[in-house]
Amino acid sequence: MSISPAIEIEQVTKTFGSQVAVNRLDLQVPSGSIYGFIGPNGSGKTTTLRMILRIYQPDSGRVSVLGQSSGSTADDRVGYLPEERGLYKRMKVNDLLTYYARLKGCYNCQGKIDRWMERLGAKDWAKKRIDALSKGMAQKVQFIASVVAEPQLLILDEPFSGLDPVNMEMLKDTILEVQKQGTTIIFSTHDMDTAERMCDTVFMIFKGNKVLDGSVDQIKNQFAKRQFEVRFDGPCDLQSRPEFANVTTQGDIVQFQLAANARAGLASLESASQVLAYLQTLGSVNHFRSQRPTLHDIFVQIASN
Repeated sequence: MSISPAIEIEQVTKTFGSQVAVNRLDLQVPSGSIYGFIGPNGSGKTTTLRMILRIYQPDSGRVSVLGQSSGSTADDRVGYLPEERGLYKRMKVNDLLTYYARLKGCYNCQGKIDRWMERLGAKDWAKKRIDALSKGMAQKVQFIASVVAEPQLLILDEPFSGLDPVNMEMLKDTILEVQKQGTTIIFSTHDMDTAERMCDTVFMIFKGNKVLDGSVDQIKNQFAKRQFEVRFDGPCDLQSRPEFANVTTQGDIVQFQLAANARAGLASLESASQVLAYLQTLGSVNHFRSQRPTLHDIFVQIASN
């Protein structure tokens, strides 16, 4: 039995005056996944998130969230951590978390609040006012507010803002724990390294159009330039061979690409293992690596166009 996607977006368009913010977007977010949303500022990413949250309604097309194609922003099954902090500065931490939990229909929530405060090292701040918190501690409190009611769908917009490296790792581990409990997570970030490590699937929107949608491996393969590096035990001149292009040497490491008009069918090789096998006919190889672009490289390449 197949599991329905947590979110289905079909041919959705959203405009503001003459500006097309989102153009005929199709998207499916698998249930239980961590789904990365990336894109430069002004690309349509925030507009898409706000349509999922029912803050905006599409001009055309359909947005289905947890099986429903209509609804309100007060859906108790959806948790949201916005990039901008939304904490009442004069409230005490425990009172604020209790209030937010009750807004989501979670009334007997003190035990959950206590466990989350303990988990994120914030229990000593329960009776402190929000305006007494550091930026990092306020981000932890806002995260707890988004998960305390145990949502089925959790939308995190730049969740690591203000956190030092230790607390960032703690929150990353916590997000993975939430996913393991069955929660679908949309993870919006400009940190490509974090998206690459955490997300099952990545979606990128640029100028209102979907330009990437797939696993990190699929996306890297799509943008791979068939770049390789090799080290031989003895001399082996790749520079003079027409099978290879853009040959450069750094110490004893040789970097190269496959020439478009390579002989012996080399350009049609589809795997790194086949390229390695060919190189081994030319000399004794003691190091070989197929280089692929990082998600950061791909993001910059697209956003620069």
